Parts: sequence; structure tokens; C-alpha cells
Amino acid sequence: MDTTIDTACTAESRVTRSLLGYGVIAGPVYVTVSVAQGLTKEGFDFGRHAWSMLANGPYGWIQSANLLLTGLMAAAFAVGLARGGAGRGATVLVGLFAAGMAGAGLFPADPGFGFPAGTPDGPGAPTLNGALHLALSGAGLLCLAGAAAFPLARRFAPVASRVAGGALAVGFCCVAAGAGAVWANLAFTAAVVGIMGWMSALALHEYRR
Repeated sequence: MDTTIDTACTAESRVTRSLLGYGVIAGPVYVTVSVAQGLTKEGFDFGRHAWSMLANGPYGWIQSANLLLTGLMAAAFAVGLARGGAGRGATVLVGLFAAGMAGAGLFPADPGFGFPAGTPDGPGAPTLNGALHLALSGAGLLCLAGAAAFPLARRFAPVASRVAGGALAVGFCCVAAGAGAVWANLAFTAAVVGIMGWMSALALHEYRR
């Protein structure tokens, strides 16, 4: 038996599984860090404020780092998908999601709606950083929604994948049009938690293949 080929294949498989492992933990890390900050930051209201706004105020760098780290882990996951044969469309869309998350970490969302504490109520004055954050995060999330609803739905849990992708797209539209409405923000937050859970389940499925 050619043990050289077996060893090479084993090494390649281990690298692929390691990359896919980042997809398992990316969502839980992002959600846990965001919720922990939301529970401890003065003036933060889960019904009124998007998690991205946690990048403002004292220790705002934690949320910026959270977004950047999530993006890097998602990028590793995209490479693992490519190595695992998921197809160009799926890996490109997940890679664009990763780039959007990382980019959103570099440009903080605008403060507003009373957060950070002392900020006037209302949406606040738009800034270039805020516009870039919205554009990058929005594009990235919609790419992930597309990946879930289409190419990856053919590979893993078709109904759940399409539901997660569709819910994220609808949730993003709600928060974009809701102008700070509680229902819109909660719908978007639920959709984000859902898609992160879906990504972890997909990554675990790929990891075990």
C-alpha cells in the first residue's frame, strides 16, 4: 500500500476540517459576544438598537473586533467549503459575507436612538463610516442569505436553508425600512441569530463528511 498518498490525503483532510471548524464557532462567538455586551452596556436596548451599534461608546472596540474576527472565521470557512467541493457559487457568496463582516468591523455604525448613553434620540447624523458599515454589512448578509437559499440549499437541509436565507433577507429589509421600530429590529436580530445557527449546523455537517 502507498502510505505516502494516504498520509498526504490525511493531512489535506485535516486542514479542510480545521477550516470548516471555524464555521462551526463563528456564529456562536459573534452572538455570545454581542449579547454579553448588550446586557452590560448602559443604555443599550435590544428592542431599539442593532448589535452593530455596540461599536460606539466605551469599549466599542470589542464589537469592532467581534465583527472582524467573525469575518476572518467565515473566510476560513469559505476556504474549507471550497476544499470540500461545495462549488464556486457557494464559496464566493460565503467569502463575500466574510468580507462584509470584516469590513463592517473596520467602519463603526453610527450612534443614535439614545445609544451610547447621552446620545440624542432619533437616527442621528449620518457619517461616512456609518454609511460604509451599512453598505458592507448589508451586502455581506444578503450574500449569506443568497448562499443559504440557493447553492447551499442543494447541499444541506434544503427547507431549513431556504427558510434561514429568506428570513435574513426579509429581516434586513425590515430593519432598513423600519426606522428604529422595535418590531423591525427584533425581526432582524432573530434572523441574524437564525442564519448564524444555520451556518454552524452547515459547517458541522461538512466537518463530519
